[in-house]
Amino acid sequence: MIKDLTEQEIHQKYYNEIYQHFEQEPYAQFLGIKLLELKEGTAMAELEIKDHMLNTHGTVHGAIIFALADYVFAAACNSYGKTAVGLNTVVNFMAAGMKGSRIKAIAVEEKKNNRTSWYKIRVESNGELLASMEALAYRKNSYFVPVE
Repeated sequence: MIKDLTEQEIHQKYYNEIYQHFEQEPYAQFLGIKLLELKEGTAMAELEIKDHMLNTHGTVHGAIIFALADYVFAAACNSYGKTAVGLNTVVNFMAAGMKGSRIKAIAVEEKKNNRTSWYKIRVESNGELLASMEALAYRKNSYFVPVE
């Protein structure tokens, strides 16, 4: 029964299903986001910047940076197999991403309880911080993996 498993045990037992859930996310596939790492409360992904992802200044569009940050946020807060949805995000853009670059985002869980969880996300390119995001998730009662 689910009551007998900790969230960490659910993550381990259903890791493949959880990973596939996010690897097959339609919008991430459309953009070309690649999930590199998924652990309990953390996620890392990257994206190669293409011409259609640039703004009129020739740098990476903020929506692309946000999409990558939001993707790792979603993966991290759902990494326990329990359905979680975003409540709030605050993004600070600090540097421009460039055409042809690869950007990477890392989400780290800072605090979690039964109903909410809070994350810090970094978006980087070539070791430079492009953006930081703080994000709050609401944790539902339901699971998206076939828990017993």
